[in-house]
Amino acid sequence: MPGPLEGLKVLEIANWVAAPAACAIMADMGAEVVKIEHPETGDPVRSIDVSSRGVVQYSGGINTIFELLNRGKQSVAVNLESPQGQEVVQKLAAQSDVIVTNLTPHRQERYRLRYEDISALNSRTIYLALTGYGTEGPERDRSGFDYAAFWARSGIMGSLGESGGPPTQQRPGQGDQTTSLALTAAIGIALYERERSGEGQRIDCSLLHTGMWAIGPDIMSALKTGQPVERVSRKDVGNPLFNFYQTKDGRWLQLVMIESERFWDGFCKALGLEEFAADPKFDSHANRVQNSHELVEIIDKKLSSETFNHWAAKLDEQKCIWAPVQTLDEVVDDPQVHANGYTTTLTHAEEGEFKILTAPIKYGRTPGIPTSTAPELGQDTETTLLELGYTWDDVNAFKEQGAII
Repeated sequence: MPGPLEGLKVLEIANWVAAPAACAIMADMGAEVVKIEHPETGDPVRSIDVSSRGVVQYSGGINTIFELLNRGKQSVAVNLESPQGQEVVQKLAAQSDVIVTNLTPHRQERYRLRYEDISALNSRTIYLALTGYGTEGPERDRSGFDYAAFWARSGIMGSLGESGGPPTQQRPGQGDQTTSLALTAAIGIALYERERSGEGQRIDCSLLHTGMWAIGPDIMSALKTGQPVERVSRKDVGNPLFNFYQTKDGRWLQLVMIESERFWDGFCKALGLEEFAADPKFDSHANRVQNSHELVEIIDKKLSSETFNHWAAKLDEQKCIWAPVQTLDEVVDDPQVHANGYTTTLTHAEEGEFKILTAPIKYGRTPGIPTSTAPELGQDTETTLLELGYTWDDVNAFKEQGAII
């Protein structure tokens, strides 16, 4: 069954994570995605992988991170420093519905791949430019990985962790994967508008802006007060029913009962703390906030007296809102994950079957799922050039000139 983007042509002039992740989602949805890569090195992600210790050097077998970001695409290896290579990419751009790039503004100009260059070839093209810090200002050409632009510069990193302690580091791709959803949404909206106007347009997104959006409530607080958010210890939270606690067997659970009045009596029953339900120190939300440190200690002591499974049953019985703090091995084995098809299986030509994460979007009538693995470097170069009207003599000449591999 075709995906919702069947027939859409996407040209990816990008590397690393955020922009390729957005293009992987579009490939899942049926779009034809052509990925431009450097003929010698390819996308730098080809040289790394991920493990339980984070990012590591790729050492053979299935490159799991490259598969996540590039499944279902075609790879055309072109040297953008070469005039012939630029010509090839411009011809591809002229035939594309969508172009996604994370080239800095300076490199867009150097390679003749600015929006102005592309729209002159095809006025219907949707052109999305992802930068680290935006297209204006003194840092428009600064490279911006998500650890820097999304996590550190946006204020997320400086707002996490407990008071007096160091800030908290993000996980690999955390900001990039989040940003890929913004890119996908932006492209979808632009395609919808094109159906009415008949014209394409430029879209600008940045990792910094997405990071600020991700903590929108905190940004709004800073805009209103001019103050940073306080880094508060879990011992001193305002609402003890909106906090995390450890059980007897060392597992953690997150309580998310923001409307504490609604859940207070049931929560006390779940924990066997009925004597506190009407206690004047805790019998209203305001009183629980005022005496939160004492109440957190009471809850800490109670939850640490029994196992996680014991409390899970009790909390569910009283319809409390909570969740387990899961480790990643628990997440990939979670029955809820499997029941909803949040992972699927692909078959690698040499390595056989492997599991892969699906996009966090599910369509009912036109489902889009990963259908093929990531391409080898340049595996589609010759075919693509022939489809563009070049001859075998042209292809061989381009190879000799170093424009392609």
